[in-house]
Amino acid sequence: MSKEETEPQSQEENIELTTDEAEAEAEAVENEFDLLQEELIALKDKYARVHADFDNIKKRLEREKYTALEYANEKFAKDMIPVMDSLQGAINSANTEADKAELFDKLKEGIELTHKQFITALERHGVTMVSHDAPFDPNIHNAVQAVDSDTVASGQIVQTFQTGYKYKERPLREAMVIVAN
Repeated sequence: MSKEETEPQSQEENIELTTDEAEAEAEAVENEFDLLQEELIALKDKYARVHADFDNIKKRLEREKYTALEYANEKFAKDMIPVMDSLQGAINSANTEADKAELFDKLKEGIELTHKQFITALERHGVTMVSHDAPFDPNIHNAVQAVDSDTVASGQIVQTFQTGYKYKERPLREAMVIVAN
């Protein structure tokens, strides 16, 4: 055989080999494509589940937040019930037939005890009275008048007209005071 006769045969074999290689490569690419599609579907499913879980957690936290805000004053309200009972007792005692002097003493004692109960309940929830003995502080005191005083140093509180209250460190109502010049 001559060189020319063998070349066409080897070219034919080369074409056959490259066709087989191309088909094998195409099949490998198709398999890889199928695997990637399956992986994409799995990842989309996982994403959808995680997103749904996130939405559910978000909704649950919103409900819990609104519930907490709705019932935030429950403890305070429970602490006010005994105060209301004491006031009701004072009202009931005023309706009884008794000596006026004795009734007045009992009523006064009941009001003082109720006042103490009320202050205790407020303090339990962080509400405190502004001190009358503290030096003047414009953040918690409102000076409604200034007077000359020989007994009190300048800038000190002489008298309190209205008690001030704080919730933790924030003023709820400033104390109305008279300050010495």
